[in-house]
Amino acid sequence: MADFYQNGIVTTLHSLSQRSNEDLEAELLKFSAIRPMGLILPSLYSELEGKALPAIIKHLSKTKYLSEIVIGLDQADEAQYRQALKFFSKLPQQHSVLWNDGPRLQALDAKLQKLGVAPKELGKGRNVWYCMGYTLATGRSESVALHDCDILTYDRKLLARLLYPVANPQFNYEFCKGFYARVAGGKINGRVSRLLVTPLVKALKKTVGHHDYLEFIDSFLYPLAGEFSFRRDVLNDLRIPSDWGLEIGVLSEMHRNYASNRICQVDIATTYDHKHQDLSLENSEAGLSKMSVDITKAFFRKLATQGEIFSTENIRTLKATYYRIALDYVEMYHNDALMNGLTVDIHNEEKAVEMFSENIMTAGQQFLDKPMDTPFIPSWNRVVSAMPDVLEQLKEAVELDKIEFSNN
Repeated sequence: MADFYQNGIVTTLHSLSQRSNEDLEAELLKFSAIRPMGLILPSLYSELEGKALPAIIKHLSKTKYLSEIVIGLDQADEAQYRQALKFFSKLPQQHSVLWNDGPRLQALDAKLQKLGVAPKELGKGRNVWYCMGYTLATGRSESVALHDCDILTYDRKLLARLLYPVANPQFNYEFCKGFYARVAGGKINGRVSRLLVTPLVKALKKTVGHHDYLEFIDSFLYPLAGEFSFRRDVLNDLRIPSDWGLEIGVLSEMHRNYASNRICQVDIATTYDHKHQDLSLENSEAGLSKMSVDITKAFFRKLATQGEIFSTENIRTLKATYYRIALDYVEMYHNDALMNGLTVDIHNEEKAVEMFSENIMTAGQQFLDKPMDTPFIPSWNRVVSAMPDVLEQLKEAVELDKIEFSNN
């Protein structure tokens, strides 16, 4: 029996029945006449050569309700960009490929750098930010979804369920976060969400006290899910981090900009698997270790804007509180796994908790050492204010790239 429990202050839309994808897509097709729908795909060139993205494109090619697909292409030279244009040409929808490493978009980025309104770091956050700007520039989509390109268990129903809450004209949601059980290959995955974010939020509640923001984050069943959807107007004021704090940063922005009744989460998949990051026990600048530092700093930054004062002493207390709670969660997940015939390696789980615990101290020290550090990319409203024709320049650059390189 499906769960129908409403968790916290954000609406949860469950999968309570076996509704067919055909039924969902037929309804979305009707909605598209009122609210045209788009999709953003932030991609590395290497993902074109993997297993996940070719399968995703096959699914998307059968999706009739989409008006536009915007692909952000990172780490590609000219030959690879040409190949990407051919690769995505299978899509029947209006689609555009942003060649982020190409001379035109690099030139535009240099102009924005001079004005102090460009992303400071390479990575997914920068890719997503430019895709969002291009989506604003075209104006083709009213409701937009975003998901990663490494989902090995992708199904069209994932996208349909993700878009439905912001596409249905009877709903008033501005933002929707996807969730799912991170179970694949006979084991429970999602270590950063299970063993860092959830116990860290619980520990912050104990050490910092009641906060609407912490209640908000604790309402999400999978806060680190890379799949979310939104109404186009959300993009104007959204500031997103350029580091691994992207997902928490986006949620923090939604908490700042919108009432909780305009935000929801939706069950989008029964199984979900994607590319796994290394734990990187010996290197805090790589893999899940860096991710945990960036996510923890995102919490410190947000709570500081809420008036919280952090010191070495209370960060040390937070670490100790987190560690005890996280160890309890290791046992909870182990028992849940056994009940369902799944495996969990307790030794590796506890090693992850120990690393996350150390990284809370690392993140705290970095936060205290650099109080002026601002990893957020400026909102598109601010960028347009600094360069009024930036969206036109962005759109033109993408279109000229396609014209120049698609037929040669």
